[in-house]
Amino acid sequence: MKILGIESSCDETAAAIVEDGQKVLSSVVASQVSLHRKYGGVVPELASRHHVEAILPVIQEALLQAQMDLKKIDGIAVTQGPGLVGSLLVGIAAAKSLSFACNLPFTGVNHLLAHVAAIFLSASHLDFPFLALVVSGGHTSLFRAESRTRMTLIGRTRDDAAGEAFDKVAKLLDLGYPGGAIIDRLSKEGNRSAIPFPRALLEPESLDFSFSGLKTAVLNWVKGKGEKPSPGQIRDIAASFQEAVVDTLVSKVFRAARRERTRQVVVAGGVACNSRLREKFSQEGESCGISVCFPPPALCTDNAAMVGVAGYYLFQEGSLADLTLNAYSRMGAGSASGWKTES
Repeated sequence: MKILGIESSCDETAAAIVEDGQKVLSSVVASQVSLHRKYGGVVPELASRHHVEAILPVIQEALLQAQMDLKKIDGIAVTQGPGLVGSLLVGIAAAKSLSFACNLPFTGVNHLLAHVAAIFLSASHLDFPFLALVVSGGHTSLFRAESRTRMTLIGRTRDDAAGEAFDKVAKLLDLGYPGGAIIDRLSKEGNRSAIPFPRALLEPESLDFSFSGLKTAVLNWVKGKGEKPSPGQIRDIAASFQEAVVDTLVSKVFRAARRERTRQVVVAGGVACNSRLREKFSQEGESCGISVCFPPPALCTDNAAMVGVAGYYLFQEGSLADLTLNAYSRMGAGSASGWKTES
């Protein structure tokens, strides 16, 4: 079964062809990073306009790379939310148009849970239930995965997402955009223990996250110096800030693993590319006897292959959408077909 996946939730326009939920025949991503860099973050109106320009060429390129045409496609999976509504609607409109014109079934996919589905392309064996952390620029969410199409939300950010905090701290330090990769690189030359930034663990049993206070702590430290930080200080700030983020994520996820009595953890989303995060999760997992899995970096950032995988399993359950399918901006504002997202 060959699925055309379409992703347009934020600032990447992507399309992919996935076979039987296991084999990626093509994956094309048109990034908007250079478009938004001068603004220090994503400008929603610019993002949606760029999606309009890119969506059809990206789909055509995905078909070309897979050496097939729409007659060989069995179904379409499209990101429905959460995300920027204007951007999501571009992908949804394309999916509906192709579905109507070519008489193809289609389904809506939850963007966060598509990130979890990316692991099915690389992990040879996963036992259900397992824990899945989706950590990205707009989201920090923790799920209990009960099956390939049934996942329950058990923890979420109460304010800034981890990736959002990376971008804001990078902007504060005038490092550029996107901030995650820049801070990751600089932190390798800095002292992780130089500045005792706080770890917001919230209530003793809470599985929620909060990074707003950490971001403010960095701002107050910089302001307290009264002058622009030196290059060496910037490296120490980057390393100390990153360590605080990673410590918080690791602490929460392994607390949840003990509570839920699971022996496997999946970490996905754009921030899962961070080298220190991968290192510390792997170390903690080894010491606790818990297996930790990451999708390959190319499948951590927004892509359509993960959407195609999620769509495949939805199709297997007969979960289809119709032309009334709409976008939603956040978790709780709507639900993609077949996914359980109870808190």
